Parts: sequence; structure tokens; C-alpha cells
Amino acid sequence: MKKTVLITGGSRGIGAETVRLFIKGGYETAFFYRNSEEEARRLSEETGAVSIKCDVSDPGQVKESVKNARICLGTAAFDAVVCNAGISVNGLFTELTDVQWEEILGVNLNGAVYVARETLPRMISRKAGSLIFVSSVWGETGASCEAAYSATKAAVIGLTKGLAKEVGPSGVRVNAVSPGVIDTEMNREHSAETMDVLKQDTPLNRIGRGEEVARAIYFLASDDASFITGQVLRVNGGFYI
Repeated sequence: MKKTVLITGGSRGIGAETVRLFIKGGYETAFFYRNSEEEARRLSEETGAVSIKCDVSDPGQVKESVKNARICLGTAAFDAVVCNAGISVNGLFTELTDVQWEEILGVNLNGAVYVARETLPRMISRKAGSLIFVSSVWGETGASCEAAYSATKAAVIGLTKGLAKEVGPSGVRVNAVSPGVIDTEMNREHSAETMDVLKQDTPLNRIGRGEEVARAIYFLASDDASFITGQVLRVNGGFYI
């Protein structure tokens, strides 16, 4: 029987590479996207993965979209769920607006909570499954002018550890990956000078690739990680040790 996976924020960057890798590994795959209609369509055509439009900050949409993903994949419970959807806000903390804060909190933290809340019960009932959150090196170290982003990604780590203890007795594993500086659209908003400094601050002296993070996610979902839970796997080239 084929395994199933649900991936949020799957149309671009790390999410898209994760979709490709799970498809390659033989998983029946569904992914959520919010705005990237064309990218989602192309990825679905390329891989055969099921694309579902969903704003993860809306609990009603999450509930309905998770249900649709189960139906499309023909499963009662997913073998793996990857909470990857995320956005950033750059700028001085003192200039952060209420709207910006609510949006980043809604996607990065609330979205992870809503998806986990909708998918965990059936994993618990089946006494199997792997839940993987995508945090960030900034959630571990903090980043100037990205305090709101850092706060939400730090909260995701706390969520990971708390849930790992809560659902571990039911045979469900919960882990996180913490990417460093990765070549994604989010980081392309930075200037070339900033990216060069970040590259120099990385011991491996290069920017990471989305597929490298995807491989870490895939590992945590696999049976090779069957005795790993509550952990934060750093994929950062040594940027933070």
C-alpha cells in the first residue's frame, strides 16, 4: 500500500522540492497553496500531486481542505504531514503594523496549529504517523528586522517539542527542520550584499538549496527516523551550531 503525505506551502521553494521528493519516493501526495495558482498548476502537472487552494490561517478552510486531501488520496489518515507554509515581514519592529503581525502569526504559527489539529487525531487513532514542522534558523537565533518572523518560528519549535511529548505514546512522531539561508524567493528579497554576508557567515561558504531541506524533511518522515521525535534538525551549513 502506498503511503500518503500532505504538504502545506507546496507550490514554491522548499515546499515544491518537498513535493517532488515525496512523489519520487512513491508517496501519494497532496499540497496546499494560497496565491501561487500558476506555480501550483505547473507542479501538479509535472508531478501528478494533488494541488488544493487553502489559506492555512483560516481554520475553516483548513478543515475543508484536509478533508478534500483525504478524499483525493483515498486515505483515512496521512502517513506524513509537512507544515511548511510560511511568510516573512522585513522591517523595524517598531514599524510593524497590526495587520502585518496578524498575517505572519496567522500563516506561520496558527496555520501550523490548525493543520496539526486537523490531521493528528486520525494519526493518533491509527497509532502511526509523522508530523514535520518547518521552522528557521531565525527561530533559534533571532534576526534583526525580522523579529516577528523569528518569534513565530521559535513558537513552532516549542509546538514541536510539546506535541512530541503529547502524542509520542500514541506512536506519532513530531519533529522540525530548521533551514539556514536557502535559495528561495523569500531570501531573494534581500540585496546581493546581504546575501553575500550571509554566505560568508556560513561555514560551508554557500547558500543552501531547497532540495537539501526537502531531503531532511523526507528523512524525518521515513522509517529511517522511526526512533526520532521532538527534535530540530538543522539544515544550515553550519550557520548556527
